[in-house]
Amino acid sequence: MAKIMHVQTVLVVDDIEALKEKTGEPNTKDALAKAVQHYLECEYTRVEDMWTKKLENVVKKELKKYLWRKN
Repeated sequence: MAKIMHVQTVLVVDDIEALKEKTGEPNTKDALAKAVQHYLECEYTRVEDMWTKKLENVVKKELKKYLWRKN
């Protein structure tokens, strides 16, 4: 059984509203839970320079599309 901890923090209302919109969740609790879960599972958060890694993956994907169209 997983241990559960109640946490509390102060955030800007606009950030919470944007998070709810982005996650598609109607309430703050579920939006935060979904965002935390995504952060923990996302491959880009495990590397030191996540933006470089993400950009490399985008370039690879676009290059594959370009080469595929060319053939």
